Amino acid sequence: MQRFLQIFGQQKCKVIGMIHVDALPGTPGYAGNWQQTIEKAKYEAELYKRQQLDAVLIENMHDIPYVQESHLGPEIVACMTRLAQSVRSILPKQTPCGVQLLACGNKQALAVAKASQLQFIRAEGFVFGHVADEGYTDACAGELLRYRRLIDAQDVLIFTDLKKKHSSHAITSDVSLLETSHAAEFFLTDGIIITGTATGQAANPNDVAELSGKLKVPLIIGSGVTKDNIASYYKETQAVIIGSHFKKRGNWQEDIDEHNVESFMSKLCELRQT
Repeated sequence: MQRFLQIFGQQKCKVIGMIHVDALPGTPGYAGNWQQTIEKAKYEAELYKRQQLDAVLIENMHDIPYVQESHLGPEIVACMTRLAQSVRSILPKQTPCGVQLLACGNKQALAVAKASQLQFIRAEGFVFGHVADEGYTDACAGELLRYRRLIDAQDVLIFTDLKKKHSSHAITSDVSLLETSHAAEFFLTDGIIITGTATGQAANPNDVAELSGKLKVPLIIGSGVTKDNIASYYKETQAVIIGSHFKKRGNWQEDIDEHNVESFMSKLCELRQT
């Protein structure tokens, strides 16, 4: 928890805004718009800077259909590094910035973070295995933390999704969320992320209650947070990751609507003053 507070500050319930970069070169949705992709990411970074978000997370969300780590090409790592450097150069030095590479590109994300001087990554499949829409995901904590040591990236925090969205967890149905969280803590995670069942879906309040106050690392809500439900998460979690709610019509595929961001941050400001 101390490392998290040193990087993110003491203020309650940090807001991490998503930058869903356009489909990257080599993926089915790529539209030949590489320079535009860079400019759009920079614009969204400026927008978040203007609205004083606590942190930013960059993700290749539009690279559907996703592939597993072994099939992620060097072009994806290269492009995400270029984008991360562009975003990092715009954000204030004290604003943490992170990256996630779908799907399960956790080592690649660490490499991008190291090269671009980012502060954290979001990792899938840290402990236990599960079946996702892109295939079977195996646990990676042992390899990932050794790789972090190998490339001298110990200052990069690793936030880990547990029982992640868009996945089946039948093979670990006998392992509770709390037990899974304790396993992740034992395997040295820097933060635990819980989500709803799909992008934009709110986390189950029972899941939040099961973990609140029982962890030694930050609890982060990774989907479905809105202006209308932030009050229910505010006192129970250390951070929230928001993507869909900031977009037009609440659709992650749309552009960010600055009014939505401003409205949410105003609501959060009210909570912080109470």
